[in-house]
Amino acid sequence: MTFLQPHFRTGQLARSAVLAFSLLATSAWSADTPPPEPNAPMSKLQTLSHRASDLAMEAMGMLGIQYKYGGDTPESGLDCSGLVRLIFKETWGLILPRTSKEISKVGQHIDKDKLQPGDLVFFNTLRRGFSHVGIYLGDRKFIHSPSAGGEVRIESMDIGYWKKRFNGGRRISEPEIDTPQ
Repeated sequence: MTFLQPHFRTGQLARSAVLAFSLLATSAWSADTPPPEPNAPMSKLQTLSHRASDLAMEAMGMLGIQYKYGGDTPESGLDCSGLVRLIFKETWGLILPRTSKEISKVGQHIDKDKLQPGDLVFFNTLRRGFSHVGIYLGDRKFIHSPSAGGEVRIESMDIGYWKKRFNGGRRISEPEIDTPQ
């Protein structure tokens, strides 16, 4: 048994839970109850929200992976930017820059109070801005690969350490999907 198997099961369990919830929610509509009329702007918003949540769910599948400086695969370990790059590549097919500082220049600035799941959060952990990056999960929590000896984990942005070091948030737009007309 490799050290990765339990972590992939965790990701599968999280995805299965979301799928089960979706199926239960869908089954609430009976044959007598018509679904609501589609609303194009609301539908697009729901699609964007769902797809951003896909980033967060994919990241949850990496919980427990060991930190490794310069690491960019689950097998060898991940550093903070390696985790973020892997999640965006696996989920959206985007190739992000290698370092957290370079990633901090991609996308649009998002105020702390407007963060949504899938947004990136940056911290000053090495006495220089944007030296650490994680993925916002919602409810003031983020997932990241912290430092040597650590592993991918979820933490609260309200912890004093992170609160004092917060540098900002960024939202990276997903590439447009070709939809049939």
